Amino acid sequence: MTTTQQQQLLELSPAEFAAQVNSPNTIVFDVREQAEYAREHVAGSQNIPLSRLTVDTVPQTTKNVILYCQSGNRSRRAAELFFAAGYYQVAHFDGGFTAWKGANLPYNENKKAPLPMMRQVQIVAGGLVLAGTLLSAFVSPWFLLLTGFVGSGLMFAGFTGFCGMAKILARLPYNRVK
Repeated sequence: MTTTQQQQLLELSPAEFAAQVNSPNTIVFDVREQAEYAREHVAGSQNIPLSRLTVDTVPQTTKNVILYCQSGNRSRRAAELFFAAGYYQVAHFDGGFTAWKGANLPYNENKKAPLPMMRQVQIVAGGLVLAGTLLSAFVSPWFLLLTGFVGSGLMFAGFTGFCGMAKILARLPYNRVK
């Protein structure tokens, strides 16, 4: 007789996550990028960026695994890799680090670390839209193509979850955390 276990993704609220985060039987993985983790993270968590995580690099542990990211989207994707690597049960923090901060729970912060990637994307995209608008008003209306390109890229990122600008910014030297 063969038995199979169903894979189960547990969704934790901020209170449930806070209750388990310091348990000796639990290991917490932050799947955000290294720069995001360096800026602020839940104390006691370990960083394994989703962009570098594969089925072969999923850590093997007998402890209960909890995943979190900024909002919960990346941790859900990371859970799929854990399942593919042989895990049957993984917990993820629904709402992510944003919910953690919203619940006024303590975290480690390093203000000298790079800005969070989304803020960097907002600054660059906003700068390009402003430049395109000003250049179209004072130089040539063809610069409206720049604002249209940036707007299209932001919509694509919103629909697909893939942000090319964030990928490019993540490769800049100041975003590389050692």
